[in-house]
Amino acid sequence: MKKLWGGRFEGASDPRFEAFNASLAFDQRLWREDVQGSIAWARALERARVLTAAEADALEQGLRSVAAELERDPRSLRDSTAEDVHSFVEGRLFELVGDLAKKLHTGRSRNDQVATDLKLWMRTHVKVLEGALVDAVRALVELAEPNAALPMPGYTHLQRAQPITVGHHLLAYVEMLARDQERLSDLAARMESCPLGSGALAGTAFDIDREALAASLGFARATRNSLDAVSDRDHVLELGFACATILVHLSRLAEDWIFFTSQEAGFLQLSDAVASGSSLMPQKKNPDALELLRGKCGRVTGRLMGLLMTVKGLPLAYDKDLQEDKEALFECVDTTRASLEIAAVVVRNARFDADRCKSEAARGYMNATDVADLLVQSGVPFRVAHERAGATVRAALERGVEIEELPDEERKRLLPELAQLSPTEFRQQLSVEAVLARRSVLGGTSPARVQAEVSAWKKKLESWNNRS
Repeated sequence: MKKLWGGRFEGASDPRFEAFNASLAFDQRLWREDVQGSIAWARALERARVLTAAEADALEQGLRSVAAELERDPRSLRDSTAEDVHSFVEGRLFELVGDLAKKLHTGRSRNDQVATDLKLWMRTHVKVLEGALVDAVRALVELAEPNAALPMPGYTHLQRAQPITVGHHLLAYVEMLARDQERLSDLAARMESCPLGSGALAGTAFDIDREALAASLGFARATRNSLDAVSDRDHVLELGFACATILVHLSRLAEDWIFFTSQEAGFLQLSDAVASGSSLMPQKKNPDALELLRGKCGRVTGRLMGLLMTVKGLPLAYDKDLQEDKEALFECVDTTRASLEIAAVVVRNARFDADRCKSEAARGYMNATDVADLLVQSGVPFRVAHERAGATVRAALERGVEIEELPDEERKRLLPELAQLSPTEFRQQLSVEAVLARRSVLGGTSPARVQAEVSAWKKKLESWNNRS
């Protein structure tokens, strides 16, 4: 196919350079956006009296024919020898409408063309990501609701710390993904500027109404500086970062749940739909879906680092280095979407072992902080109470019992301020149920608080659905 830039050249390109330079293998997925942008540009040229209405009509009809052909069968695009998607669309348009196609690129550069195509593509796919993210949040909220009061061990430093509820654990990941949703929404708003009409770097010499052009493509505004417009890839970096952060959050969930499904913990069971076995060991049930979620994080984070290095130190305005943005961006978006979808499937195929969670929440001296709190309520300064509670834990460890199982005489010796409590009252005050119920402040893990948060998230999900 004839090059769009070949007029200044006499010699042929080395075939190895042609292969190295070509981008059709990955930018072909921008063909819808390229057609959309080209139709808008034809109409902008018409408004600027560069094209007649009849010419603009013919170009639009031809471009829509190209789109219809590709919708029916994209093989002509996949098999093309065109340098990039822009060359393909223009070449096919020439075959359909003849020399009129040569007028379409008037005042336009591939620099502002590809910048526009990429923003149009991102606008669509940010919404797709938001949809997948909201579904993952919905799955977590749906699992949190019946488990709002189910106790389980909470951890810091991977050591048992204090009892929490399963619902509280699940809603922690809801909070993370909600911040991710806000990031997607924020970057979408910053992306609402249209670069088309910026030319190669200096703007177009034709009387293009760029605000009208931006509005015709659904953008809120036109870009204000042509140098920046054609070289700006902040939106690509932002989406790469948002995707990497989503995968970091999913990786943390995966790591927690991989441990939870182990025989050592035994808190969680995955259905056969999201697990696999061993080719050698018949007894194995491996959490492969979770391990892959954890592994995909490295892929997306690596792509983000590549994007950052691609734009680092680039001089104004456009440089061919920016061709490298698309493969990285597409992989970030594709991997993140697939990971969110699989995360939702995993959550909907997970069941917490209530008996195991309850029994383990009552072991490991996780009520030691409550001993200190009870002492504080009796007038003991917290630092003193903390030391006394630690000594009580040490005594329980020596006897191989939980704190509430200490002999009454030993308990009264160690904790004289609580001597008025009967053994039954002491055990009740340190029960998992009492420990959880005390954490009723906003953000706490008490069952009532968690249930309130579940209700709030259900309303939030409704508002997200209505907004979309």
